[in-house]
Amino acid sequence: MESNAGADKVSLARTLLRNVYDPEIGINIIDLGLVYDLKVDDANRCRVLMTFTTAGCPVGGHLVNEVYEALGVLDFADVKVDITFDPPWSPQRMSDEAKRQLGWTR
Repeated sequence: MESNAGADKVSLARTLLRNVYDPEIGINIIDLGLVYDLKVDDANRCRVLMTFTTAGCPVGGHLVNEVYEALGVLDFADVKVDITFDPPWSPQRMSDEAKRQLGWTR
C-alpha cells in the first residue's frame, strides 16, 4: 500500500526522471514512455519498471545508471530498476510533447 508520503515521492521521482534523457533521441525517458511503472512502498523503497526503445539498445546501461543517479538525491531506503520488454516499447507510448519535439505532430 502506498502512503500519501509515498505518492508525493512518486511524483517527485517522476519529476526527477524527466531529467534523464535518451542521448540518441534527446528526449527524457518519461516523455518517451520508457518508464512503465514507478512505485514507492511504505518501507520507502522505490521500484522503477522501464524498457528501452529496442531490446539491443546501446545506451540501456547508461539510462539505468542515470535513473539510479537521478533518484539518488531522494532518501529512499532502496532503489531497484527492473527492465522489461513486455509489452515492447512503441512510439504510441510517447507523450504529445515528445511527438512534437520530433516533428510528428503540431
